[in-house]
Amino acid sequence: MSTAPRQPKHSPSRVPLEIPHLVEVPLDSIDRDVRATRPPILNVLRRLDALRRLARVVSLMILDVVGIGLAVFTALLIKAAFRGGLHVDAIWGNTRALLPFAALVTLLLFARSGLYSERATRPGLTSIVACLFQTTVVAVVFALVSGQTFSSYYIFYGSLFFAILYVGSIRAVYEMVTGFLLRKAGYERRAVLVGTGQHIESVGHALGSASESSITVVGFISLTPRPDNGLRSLGSLQDLGEIIDRHRIDEVIIADPDFPERETIDLVDVAHRGGVRVRIAPSTMDVLVQRADFLPGQSIPLFELRSPTFEGVDFAVKRAFDIVVSALALLVLSPVLLVIALSIRRTARGGAIYRSVRPGIGGVPFDCLKFRTMYVDAEIRQAALETENEASGALFKIRDDPRVTPVGRFLRRYSLDELLQLWNVLRGKMSLVGPRPLPVRDFDRLQEWHKKRYLVLPGMTGLWQVSGRADLDFDDLVRLDFLYLERWSVSLDLTILLKTIPAVLLRRGSY
Repeated sequence: MSTAPRQPKHSPSRVPLEIPHLVEVPLDSIDRDVRATRPPILNVLRRLDALRRLARVVSLMILDVVGIGLAVFTALLIKAAFRGGLHVDAIWGNTRALLPFAALVTLLLFARSGLYSERATRPGLTSIVACLFQTTVVAVVFALVSGQTFSSYYIFYGSLFFAILYVGSIRAVYEMVTGFLLRKAGYERRAVLVGTGQHIESVGHALGSASESSITVVGFISLTPRPDNGLRSLGSLQDLGEIIDRHRIDEVIIADPDFPERETIDLVDVAHRGGVRVRIAPSTMDVLVQRADFLPGQSIPLFELRSPTFEGVDFAVKRAFDIVVSALALLVLSPVLLVIALSIRRTARGGAIYRSVRPGIGGVPFDCLKFRTMYVDAEIRQAALETENEASGALFKIRDDPRVTPVGRFLRRYSLDELLQLWNVLRGKMSLVGPRPLPVRDFDRLQEWHKKRYLVLPGMTGLWQVSGRADLDFDDLVRLDFLYLERWSVSLDLTILLKTIPAVLLRRGSY
Protein backbone atom coordinates (compact mmCIF):
# COMPACT_ATOMS: atom_id res chain seq x y z
CA MET A 1 0.00 0.00 0.00
CA SER A 2 1.30 3.49 -0.83
CA THR A 3 -0.01 6.89 0.02
CA ALA A 4 0.52 10.01 -2.08
CA PRO A 5 1.81 12.78 0.08
CA ARG A 6 -0.12 15.98 0.42
CA GLN A 7 1.72 18.93 -1.10
CA PRO A 8 2.43 21.44 1.64
CA LYS A 9 1.65 25.09 1.26
CA HIS A 10 4.77 27.16 0.73
CA SER A 11 5.88 30.49 -0.52
CA PRO A 12 7.62 30.78 -3.91
CA SER A 13 10.92 31.44 -2.11
CA ARG A 14 10.88 28.11 -0.26
CA VAL A 15 11.68 24.64 -1.55
CA PRO A 16 8.91 22.07 -0.96
CA LEU A 17 9.68 19.48 1.72
CA GLU A 18 10.07 16.00 0.28
CA ILE A 19 8.11 13.42 2.29
CA PRO A 20 9.00 9.79 1.56
CA HIS A 21 6.30 7.31 0.61
CA LEU A 22 5.04 5.19 3.49
CA VAL A 23 5.81 1.50 3.17
CA GLU A 24 3.74 -1.16 4.84
CA VAL A 25 5.88 -3.21 7.26
CA PRO A 26 4.72 -6.52 8.82
CA LEU A 27 3.91 -6.05 12.49
CA ASP A 28 5.82 -9.15 13.54
CA SER A 29 9.06 -7.65 12.19
CA ILE A 30 8.93 -4.62 14.52
CA ASP A 31 10.42 -4.76 18.01
CA ARG A 32 7.98 -3.89 20.74
CA ASP A 33 8.07 -0.19 21.58
CA VAL A 34 9.46 0.22 25.10
CA ARG A 35 7.08 3.16 25.56
CA ALA A 36 4.02 1.01 24.88
CA THR A 37 1.30 0.80 27.51
CA ARG A 38 2.07 -1.83 30.14
CA PRO A 39 -0.43 -4.27 31.56
CA PRO A 40 -2.43 -2.87 34.52
CA ILE A 41 -0.79 -5.22 37.03
CA LEU A 42 2.65 -3.85 36.11
CA ASN A 43 1.43 -0.30 36.58
CA VAL A 44 0.21 -1.22 40.08
CA LEU A 45 3.57 -2.76 40.94
CA ARG A 46 5.37 0.29 39.61
CA ARG A 47 3.23 2.55 41.80
CA LEU A 48 3.93 0.38 44.85
CA ASP A 49 7.66 0.53 44.11
CA ALA A 50 7.41 4.32 43.77
CA LEU A 51 5.67 4.52 47.14
CA ARG A 52 8.38 2.38 48.70
CA ARG A 53 11.09 4.67 47.31
CA LEU A 54 9.19 7.73 48.52
CA ALA A 55 8.87 6.22 52.00
CA ARG A 56 12.61 5.51 52.07
CA VAL A 57 13.55 9.04 51.04
CA VAL A 58 11.09 10.74 53.41
CA SER A 59 12.06 8.57 56.40
CA LEU A 60 15.78 9.17 55.83
CA MET A 61 15.21 12.92 55.45
CA ILE A 62 13.22 13.07 58.68
CA LEU A 63 15.93 11.15 60.54
CA ASP A 64 18.62 13.45 59.13
CA VAL A 65 16.74 16.58 60.20
CA VAL A 66 16.27 15.08 63.68
CA GLY A 67 20.02 14.36 63.85
CA ILE A 68 20.94 17.89 62.74
CA GLY A 69 18.47 19.40 65.23
CA LEU A 70 19.87 17.31 68.08
CA ALA A 71 23.42 18.27 67.09
CA VAL A 72 22.70 22.02 67.16
CA PHE A 73 20.70 21.69 70.40
CA THR A 74 23.48 19.69 72.12
CA ALA A 75 26.17 22.15 71.02
CA LEU A 76 24.15 25.09 72.35
CA LEU A 77 23.31 23.19 75.55
CA ILE A 78 26.97 22.47 76.34
CA LYS A 79 27.94 26.06 75.61
CA ALA A 80 25.18 27.35 77.93
CA ALA A 81 26.18 24.89 80.64
CA PHE A 82 29.77 26.17 80.65
CA ARG A 83 28.55 29.75 80.79
CA GLY A 84 26.17 29.01 83.65
CA GLY A 85 22.99 30.06 81.85
CA LEU A 86 21.16 26.82 81.25
CA HIS A 87 17.75 27.93 79.92
CA VAL A 88 16.30 25.09 77.84
CA ASP A 89 13.51 27.21 76.32
CA ALA A 90 15.99 29.80 75.04
CA ILE A 91 18.29 27.07 73.72
CA TRP A 92 15.42 25.39 71.90
CA GLY A 93 14.41 28.75 70.42
CA ASN A 94 17.92 29.30 69.07
CA THR A 95 17.94 25.77 67.70
CA ARG A 96 14.69 26.39 65.82
CA ALA A 97 16.18 29.57 64.34
CA LEU A 98 19.30 27.82 63.07
CA LEU A 99 17.78 24.49 62.03
CA PRO A 100 15.97 25.42 58.74
CA PHE A 101 19.13 26.70 57.01
CA ALA A 102 21.35 23.89 58.33
CA ALA A 103 18.79 21.21 57.47
CA LEU A 104 18.16 22.58 53.96
CA VAL A 105 21.84 22.67 53.04
CA THR A 106 22.42 19.22 54.54
CA LEU A 107 19.49 17.63 52.70
CA LEU A 108 20.58 19.13 49.37
CA LEU A 109 24.17 17.93 49.79
CA PHE A 110 23.01 14.51 50.97
CA ALA A 111 20.74 14.19 47.93
CA ARG A 112 23.57 15.26 45.62
CA SER A 113 25.84 12.58 47.11
CA GLY A 114 23.28 9.80 46.66
CA LEU A 115 22.59 9.35 50.37
CA TYR A 116 18.88 8.91 49.63
CA SER A 117 19.39 6.35 46.88
CA GLU A 118 18.41 2.72 47.25
CA ARG A 119 20.11 0.49 49.78
CA ALA A 120 22.42 -1.30 47.35
CA THR A 121 24.04 1.91 46.10
CA ARG A 122 23.69 4.22 49.12
CA PRO A 123 27.08 5.54 50.42
CA GLY A 124 28.08 5.21 54.05
CA LEU A 125 29.69 7.30 56.76
CA THR A 126 32.46 8.62 54.53
CA SER A 127 29.97 10.56 52.40
CA ILE A 128 28.01 11.63 55.47
CA VAL A 129 31.12 13.16 57.07
CA ALA A 130 32.09 14.89 53.82
CA CYS A 131 28.62 16.39 53.34
CA LEU A 132 28.36 17.57 56.95
CA PHE A 133 31.79 19.22 56.67
CA GLN A 134 30.64 20.98 53.49
CA THR A 135 27.48 22.10 55.30
CA THR A 136 29.62 23.62 58.06
CA VAL A 137 31.78 25.46 55.51
CA VAL A 138 28.69 26.81 53.73
CA ALA A 139 27.21 27.96 57.07
CA VAL A 140 30.44 29.73 58.09
CA VAL A 141 30.73 31.51 54.73
CA PHE A 142 27.07 32.53 54.80
CA ALA A 143 27.42 33.89 58.35
CA LEU A 144 30.50 35.93 57.46
CA VAL A 145 29.01 37.29 54.23
CA SER A 146 25.81 38.29 56.02
CA GLY A 147 27.84 40.30 58.55
CA GLN A 148 27.29 38.12 61.62
CA THR A 149 29.94 38.17 64.35
CA PHE A 150 30.83 35.48 66.88
CA SER A 151 32.84 35.47 70.07
CA SER A 152 34.00 32.00 68.97
CA TYR A 153 33.22 29.56 66.19
CA TYR A 154 32.34 26.78 68.61
CA ILE A 155 28.75 26.59 67.35
CA PHE A 156 30.05 25.50 63.95
CA TYR A 157 32.63 22.87 64.88
CA GLY A 158 30.61 21.80 67.93
CA SER A 159 27.53 21.22 65.78
CA LEU A 160 29.69 19.42 63.20
CA PHE A 161 31.04 17.00 65.81
CA PHE A 162 27.61 16.16 67.21
CA ALA A 163 26.06 16.01 63.72
CA ILE A 164 28.58 13.35 62.71
CA LEU A 165 27.85 11.48 65.94
CA TYR A 166 24.05 11.73 65.77
CA VAL A 167 23.42 11.47 62.03
CA GLY A 168 26.00 8.69 61.66
CA SER A 169 24.56 6.73 64.59
CA ILE A 170 20.94 7.24 63.56
CA ARG A 171 21.70 6.09 60.03
CA ALA A 172 23.67 3.10 61.32
CA VAL A 173 20.69 2.04 63.46
CA TYR A 174 18.39 2.62 60.46
CA GLU A 175 20.56 0.38 58.27
CA MET A 176 20.68 -2.33 60.94
CA VAL A 177 16.94 -2.31 61.60
CA THR A 178 15.85 -2.13 57.96
CA GLY A 179 18.48 -4.71 57.01
CA PHE A 180 17.18 -7.07 59.69
CA LEU A 181 13.59 -6.57 58.55
CA LEU A 182 14.50 -7.06 54.89
CA ARG A 183 16.39 -10.26 55.67
CA LYS A 184 13.43 -11.55 57.68
CA ALA A 185 11.18 -10.68 54.74
CA GLY A 186 13.43 -12.69 52.43
CA TYR A 187 15.00 -9.72 50.65
CA GLU A 188 18.14 -10.60 48.76
CA ARG A 189 20.16 -9.43 45.76
CA ARG A 190 20.68 -12.42 43.52
CA ALA A 191 24.01 -12.32 41.70
CA VAL A 192 25.82 -14.34 39.07
CA LEU A 193 29.63 -14.33 38.89
CA VAL A 194 31.32 -14.16 35.51
CA GLY A 195 34.99 -14.83 34.85
CA THR A 196 37.52 -17.62 35.12
CA GLY A 197 37.69 -20.37 37.70
CA GLN A 198 40.31 -18.96 40.08
CA HIS A 199 38.78 -15.48 40.29
CA ILE A 200 35.23 -16.79 40.59
CA GLU A 201 36.24 -18.93 43.55
CA SER A 202 37.98 -16.09 45.44
CA VAL A 203 35.19 -13.54 44.87
CA GLY A 204 32.50 -16.10 45.69
CA HIS A 205 34.28 -17.00 48.94
CA ALA A 206 34.62 -13.35 49.93
CA LEU A 207 30.92 -12.64 49.32
CA GLY A 208 29.87 -15.81 51.09
CA SER A 209 31.98 -15.09 54.18
CA ALA A 210 30.52 -11.61 54.67
CA SER A 211 27.83 -12.20 57.30
CA GLU A 212 26.08 -8.88 56.63
CA SER A 213 26.02 -9.18 52.85
CA SER A 214 22.59 -9.26 51.25
CA ILE A 215 24.08 -10.67 48.04
CA THR A 216 23.23 -14.28 47.28
CA VAL A 217 25.51 -15.84 44.71
CA VAL A 218 23.19 -17.99 42.59
CA GLY A 219 25.97 -19.44 40.45
CA PHE A 220 28.64 -18.63 37.94
CA ILE A 221 29.39 -18.39 34.24
CA SER A 222 32.98 -19.33 33.42
CA LEU A 223 34.85 -18.62 30.20
CA THR A 224 37.21 -21.52 30.93
CA PRO A 225 36.26 -25.17 31.51
CA ARG A 226 33.84 -25.30 34.40
CA PRO A 227 35.81 -25.26 37.67
CA ASP A 228 34.87 -27.19 40.78
CA ASN A 229 34.44 -24.30 43.22
CA GLY A 230 31.37 -25.36 45.16
CA LEU A 231 29.15 -23.00 43.15
CA ARG A 232 26.56 -23.86 40.53
CA SER A 233 27.44 -23.50 36.86
CA LEU A 234 24.54 -21.71 35.13
CA GLY A 235 25.68 -22.09 31.53
CA SER A 236 27.65 -20.11 28.98
CA LEU A 237 27.95 -16.38 28.41
CA GLN A 238 25.73 -16.66 25.33
CA ASP A 239 22.88 -17.74 27.61
CA LEU A 240 23.19 -14.71 29.92
CA GLY A 241 19.82 -13.16 28.96
CA GLU A 242 18.00 -16.43 29.58
CA ILE A 243 19.93 -16.97 32.84
CA ILE A 244 18.92 -13.52 34.09
CA ASP A 245 15.24 -14.24 33.44
CA ARG A 246 15.21 -17.82 34.69
CA HIS A 247 17.10 -17.17 37.97
CA ARG A 248 15.74 -13.66 38.65
CA ILE A 249 19.25 -12.17 38.70
CA ASP A 250 19.69 -8.66 40.14
CA GLU A 251 23.43 -8.23 39.60
CA VAL A 252 26.12 -9.53 37.30
CA ILE A 253 29.54 -9.41 38.97
CA ILE A 254 32.60 -9.62 36.72
CA ALA A 255 35.09 -11.49 38.89
CA ASP A 256 37.97 -11.52 36.40
CA PRO A 257 40.21 -8.42 35.98
CA ASP A 258 41.31 -9.75 32.55
CA PHE A 259 37.79 -10.26 31.24
CA PRO A 260 37.81 -9.74 27.42
CA GLU A 261 36.65 -6.28 26.31
CA ARG A 262 34.37 -7.50 23.49
CA GLU A 263 32.57 -9.93 25.78
CA THR A 264 32.29 -7.17 28.41
CA ILE A 265 30.50 -4.86 25.98
CA ASP A 266 28.02 -7.60 25.04
CA LEU A 267 27.56 -8.57 28.69
CA VAL A 268 26.79 -5.01 29.77
CA ASP A 269 24.32 -4.59 26.91
CA VAL A 270 22.44 -7.81 27.73
CA ALA A 271 22.40 -7.07 31.47
CA HIS A 272 21.20 -3.47 31.13
CA ARG A 273 18.44 -4.48 28.72
CA GLY A 274 17.30 -6.88 31.41
CA GLY A 275 17.38 -4.14 34.07
CA VAL A 276 20.34 -5.74 35.85
CA ARG A 277 23.37 -3.97 37.35
CA VAL A 278 26.89 -4.91 36.31
CA ARG A 279 29.65 -4.64 38.91
CA ILE A 280 33.35 -5.44 38.82
CA ALA A 281 35.37 -7.01 41.62
CA PRO A 282 38.67 -5.06 41.55
CA SER A 283 42.05 -6.73 41.27
CA THR A 284 45.03 -5.73 43.38
CA MET A 285 46.27 -3.60 40.48
CA ASP A 286 42.93 -1.76 40.28
CA VAL A 287 43.25 -0.86 43.96
CA LEU A 288 46.88 0.24 43.66
CA VAL A 289 46.16 2.51 40.70
CA GLN A 290 43.96 4.63 42.98
CA ARG A 291 47.22 5.94 44.51
CA ALA A 292 49.15 6.19 41.23
CA ASP A 293 50.93 9.42 40.24
CA PHE A 294 50.95 10.36 36.55
CA LEU A 295 54.44 10.92 35.11
CA PRO A 296 54.21 13.40 32.19
CA GLY A 297 56.68 13.73 29.32
CA GLN A 298 56.93 10.02 28.53
CA SER A 299 56.38 8.40 25.16
CA ILE A 300 53.50 6.43 26.67
CA PRO A 301 51.36 7.28 29.72
CA LEU A 302 53.14 6.02 32.83
CA PHE A 303 51.89 5.92 36.40
CA GLU A 304 54.05 5.47 39.48
CA LEU A 305 52.69 3.26 42.25
CA ARG A 306 53.54 4.87 45.58
CA SER A 307 54.41 2.95 48.72
CA PRO A 308 51.31 2.39 50.89
CA THR A 309 52.62 4.32 53.89
CA PHE A 310 51.42 7.30 55.91
CA GLU A 311 53.85 10.19 55.74
CA GLY A 312 53.88 13.98 55.74
CA VAL A 313 50.46 15.59 56.17
CA ASP A 314 48.68 12.22 56.14
CA PHE A 315 50.72 11.00 59.11
CA ALA A 316 50.27 14.27 61.02
CA VAL A 317 46.50 14.24 60.55
CA LYS A 318 46.18 10.58 61.51
CA ARG A 319 48.45 10.97 64.55
CA ALA A 320 46.58 14.06 65.78
CA PHE A 321 43.29 12.18 65.39
CA ASP A 322 44.70 9.23 67.36
CA ILE A 323 45.96 11.42 70.22
CA VAL A 324 42.72 13.36 70.65
CA VAL A 325 40.39 10.36 70.46
CA SER A 326 42.51 8.00 72.59
CA ALA A 327 43.01 10.65 75.32
CA LEU A 328 39.28 11.40 75.48
CA ALA A 329 38.41 7.69 75.44
CA LEU A 330 40.82 6.91 78.29
CA LEU A 331 39.34 9.74 80.33
CA VAL A 332 35.72 8.69 79.73
CA LEU A 333 36.35 4.93 80.09
CA SER A 334 38.63 5.11 83.14
CA PRO A 335 35.91 3.78 85.51
CA VAL A 336 35.28 0.85 83.17
CA LEU A 337 39.00 0.08 82.96
CA LEU A 338 39.25 0.10 86.76
CA VAL A 339 36.32 -2.33 87.13
CA ILE A 340 37.86 -4.69 84.53
CA ALA A 341 41.23 -4.65 86.31
CA LEU A 342 39.66 -5.39 89.71
CA SER A 343 37.55 -8.21 88.24
CA ILE A 344 40.64 -9.90 86.80
CA ARG A 345 42.63 -9.59 90.02
CA ARG A 346 39.80 -11.04 92.15
CA THR A 347 39.10 -14.09 89.94
CA ALA A 348 42.50 -15.41 88.88
CA ARG A 349 46.17 -15.40 89.81
CA GLY A 350 48.54 -12.99 88.11
CA GLY A 351 48.43 -9.33 87.21
CA ALA A 352 45.53 -7.63 85.49
CA ILE A 353 47.71 -6.25 82.70
CA TYR A 354 49.35 -8.54 80.14
CA ARG A 355 52.42 -7.34 78.21
CA SER A 356 52.57 -9.10 74.87
CA VAL A 357 55.69 -8.40 72.82
CA ARG A 358 54.50 -7.89 69.25
CA PRO A 359 56.12 -6.58 66.06
CA GLY A 360 55.04 -3.03 65.30
CA ILE A 361 55.82 -0.62 62.47
CA GLY A 362 58.76 -1.89 60.43
CA GLY A 363 58.67 -5.15 62.41
CA VAL A 364 60.19 -3.43 65.47
CA PRO A 365 58.83 -5.15 68.62
CA PHE A 366 56.92 -3.22 71.27
CA ASP A 367 55.07 -4.03 74.50
CA CYS A 368 51.41 -4.36 73.52
CA LEU A 369 49.36 -3.81 76.68
CA LYS A 370 46.11 -5.74 77.11
CA PHE A 371 43.95 -6.92 79.97
CA ARG A 372 44.91 -10.47 80.83
CA THR A 373 42.29 -13.00 79.71
CA MET A 374 44.28 -16.25 80.08
CA TYR A 375 45.82 -18.23 82.90
CA VAL A 376 49.45 -17.41 83.73
CA ASP A 377 50.77 -20.62 82.05
CA ALA A 378 48.98 -19.96 78.75
CA GLU A 379 52.13 -19.51 76.66
CA ILE A 380 53.65 -22.74 77.97
CA ARG A 381 50.49 -24.70 77.08
CA GLN A 382 50.18 -23.32 73.54
CA ALA A 383 52.61 -25.79 71.95
CA ALA A 384 50.41 -28.69 73.06
CA LEU A 385 47.37 -27.05 71.46
CA GLU A 386 48.85 -26.37 68.01
CA THR A 387 47.08 -29.39 66.51
CA GLU A 388 43.70 -27.93 67.54
CA ASN A 389 44.25 -24.63 65.75
CA GLU A 390 41.05 -23.60 63.88
CA ALA A 391 42.44 -20.57 62.04
CA SER A 392 44.04 -20.51 58.61
CA GLY A 393 47.47 -19.24 57.64
CA ALA A 394 49.70 -17.83 60.33
CA LEU A 395 46.96 -17.22 62.91
CA PHE A 396 46.31 -19.31 66.00
CA LYS A 397 42.69 -19.43 67.18
CA ILE A 398 40.66 -21.96 69.14
CA ARG A 399 36.97 -21.31 69.64
CA ASP A 400 36.89 -22.93 73.10
CA ASP A 401 40.45 -22.24 74.21
CA PRO A 402 40.97 -23.99 77.59
CA ARG A 403 43.58 -21.39 78.61
CA VAL A 404 41.02 -18.57 78.78
CA THR A 405 39.67 -17.66 82.23
CA PRO A 406 35.89 -17.25 82.82
CA VAL A 407 36.25 -13.48 83.16
CA GLY A 408 38.61 -13.46 80.19
CA ARG A 409 36.04 -15.24 78.04
CA PHE A 410 33.54 -12.47 78.74
CA LEU A 411 36.12 -9.77 78.06
CA ARG A 412 37.11 -11.39 74.76
CA ARG A 413 33.52 -11.84 73.68
CA TYR A 414 33.01 -8.08 73.72
CA SER A 415 36.66 -7.14 73.02
CA LEU A 416 36.90 -5.36 76.39
CA ASP A 417 40.44 -6.69 76.85
CA GLU A 418 41.49 -4.49 73.91
CA LEU A 419 40.49 -1.22 75.64
CA LEU A 420 43.86 -0.95 77.38
CA GLN A 421 45.46 -0.60 73.95
CA LEU A 422 44.24 3.00 74.00
CA TRP A 423 47.39 3.64 76.06
CA ASN A 424 49.45 2.05 73.27
CA VAL A 425 47.81 4.50 70.86
CA LEU A 426 48.45 7.51 73.08
CA ARG A 427 52.16 6.70 73.42
CA GLY A 428 52.55 6.29 69.66
CA LYS A 429 53.08 2.52 69.45
CA MET A 430 49.72 1.87 67.80
CA SER A 431 46.96 3.68 65.92
CA LEU A 432 43.21 3.55 66.50
CA VAL A 433 42.73 2.02 63.06
CA GLY A 434 45.24 -0.07 61.15
CA PRO A 435 46.48 -3.62 60.60
CA ARG A 436 46.11 -5.69 63.76
CA PRO A 437 49.39 -6.48 65.58
CA LEU A 438 50.16 -10.19 65.62
CA PRO A 439 52.02 -12.18 68.30
CA VAL A 440 55.61 -13.14 67.51
CA ARG A 441 54.49 -16.74 66.96
CA ASP A 442 52.16 -15.65 64.14
CA PHE A 443 54.63 -13.09 62.73
CA ASP A 444 57.31 -15.76 62.30
CA ARG A 445 54.90 -17.75 60.10
CA LEU A 446 54.08 -14.88 57.73
CA GLN A 447 55.05 -14.94 54.09
CA GLU A 448 57.13 -12.03 52.82
CA TRP A 449 54.20 -10.36 51.03
CA HIS A 450 52.20 -10.50 54.27
CA LYS A 451 54.81 -8.38 56.05
CA LYS A 452 54.07 -5.35 53.85
CA ARG A 453 51.25 -4.64 56.32
CA TYR A 454 53.93 -3.55 58.82
CA LEU A 455 54.76 -0.41 56.81
CA VAL A 456 52.40 1.51 59.12
CA LEU A 457 51.48 1.55 62.81
CA PRO A 458 49.34 -1.43 63.88
CA GLY A 459 45.79 -0.59 64.94
CA MET A 460 43.28 -1.40 67.66
CA THR A 461 40.68 -2.13 65.01
CA GLY A 462 40.58 -2.33 61.25
CA LEU A 463 38.81 -3.78 58.27
CA TRP A 464 39.34 -7.21 59.84
CA GLN A 465 36.95 -6.36 62.64
CA VAL A 466 34.17 -4.94 60.46
CA SER A 467 34.45 -7.45 57.59
CA GLY A 468 33.97 -10.80 59.25
CA ARG A 469 36.69 -10.89 61.92
CA ALA A 470 37.65 -14.54 62.59
CA ASP A 471 35.36 -15.81 59.80
CA LEU A 472 37.80 -14.82 57.02
CA ASP A 473 40.86 -16.65 55.71
CA PHE A 474 44.19 -15.12 56.63
CA ASP A 475 45.05 -14.15 53.05
CA ASP A 476 41.70 -12.35 52.82
CA LEU A 477 42.52 -10.47 56.04
CA VAL A 478 45.88 -9.34 54.67
CA ARG A 479 44.22 -8.12 51.46
CA LEU A 480 41.83 -6.09 53.60
CA ASP A 481 44.87 -4.48 55.27
CA PHE A 482 46.24 -3.51 51.86
CA LEU A 483 42.87 -2.15 50.80
CA TYR A 484 42.77 0.01 53.94
CA LEU A 485 46.26 1.37 53.29
CA GLU A 486 45.33 2.36 49.74
CA ARG A 487 42.03 4.01 50.62
CA TRP A 488 42.91 5.66 53.96
CA SER A 489 41.25 8.88 55.06
CA VAL A 490 40.08 10.32 58.38
CA SER A 491 36.49 9.65 57.33
CA LEU A 492 37.40 6.01 56.61
CA ASP A 493 38.89 5.73 60.12
CA LEU A 494 35.67 7.18 61.54
CA THR A 495 33.63 4.71 59.50
CA ILE A 496 35.64 1.74 60.76
CA LEU A 497 35.50 2.94 64.38
CA LEU A 498 31.72 3.32 64.25
CA LYS A 499 31.26 -0.03 62.49
CA THR A 500 33.46 -1.71 65.10
CA ILE A 501 30.87 -1.00 67.80
CA PRO A 502 28.04 -3.15 66.34
CA ALA A 503 30.59 -5.74 65.20
CA VAL A 504 31.76 -6.10 68.82
CA LEU A 505 28.29 -5.96 70.39
CA LEU A 506 26.95 -8.57 67.96
CA ARG A 507 30.08 -10.68 68.55
CA ARG A 508 30.58 -11.39 64.84
CA GLY A 509 33.49 -13.80 64.44
CA SER A 510 34.95 -13.14 67.89
CA TYR A 511 36.38 -15.91 70.06
